[in-house]
Amino acid sequence: MPTTGSSFYSKALNLFFYLLPLILLLAPLSAWSKTTYEARNKEYLTVCGDPNHMPFSNKKLEGFENRIAKLIADDLNRTLRYHWWPQTIGFVRNTLRIRLCDLVMGVTSVNELLQNTNPYYRSVYTLVYRKDSGLTLRTLDATKLTDLKIGVVAGTPPATLLSKYGLLEQVRPYQRTVDTRLFSPATRAVEDVADGNIDVAVIWGPIAGYAASRQETPLSVIPLPAKVDSVPLAFNVSMGIRHRESNWKHQLNLELEKLSADIEKILLEYNIPLLDRDDRLIQH
Repeated sequence: MPTTGSSFYSKALNLFFYLLPLILLLAPLSAWSKTTYEARNKEYLTVCGDPNHMPFSNKKLEGFENRIAKLIADDLNRTLRYHWWPQTIGFVRNTLRIRLCDLVMGVTSVNELLQNTNPYYRSVYTLVYRKDSGLTLRTLDATKLTDLKIGVVAGTPPATLLSKYGLLEQVRPYQRTVDTRLFSPATRAVEDVADGNIDVAVIWGPIAGYAASRQETPLSVIPLPAKVDSVPLAFNVSMGIRHRESNWKHQLNLELEKLSADIEKILLEYNIPLLDRDDRLIQH
């Protein structure tokens, strides 16, 4: 006959296996996070990008983000492929989070919706005006802007400053959140400067530099100081991946460091005002 002790251990073992499914169900997610599978196909680099948002990206792969993604894919010996979605509200939720891709290009380095890589460039808001206008603006000087028609994208840091300076009556606002497949407000602001509809536009550097270079009318693109009256106007730009994918982040950071010179060359080809770590303008 079995002993009392063996009977006890037998019952305990049976109870353990009975409760095991419940234990697994109730275990905190953090207990398993270290072994979370980073769902990436090693044969492909899949990027979620905007199909019509130049100079960043488009379906023809003409944007600088398209070229940088190709640079990384080639170095990783992977085939580059895209899932297209307009860069507007819900972009991360409808792409990266449901694993339609493994990488999003061009996000601010403080974006909390995703995990950020190290920055791969830093740019700044700019003033855009006609070269034949006689203007010599170098910053948002309220005394020199008093009689000018000013274009600015609503909700951006320069709009905050223009409001602070009491210049809103002179401002033509351009929408910030739109369907980029149909409209690019910041590009439209630059075009309005070229057409003489407004005197000056205050626009994010990458869009301003690229759009200004494509106008028939010669335009000046003047990078603003990195900070004006405690309002930051310069920002780091990173790539975005899913949270907890630490190995993928490490791999991408190594790629960004390795390819930094080639990345900078591409960005300068698109006339993007770039700042170094000390916020000095990087010259072509």
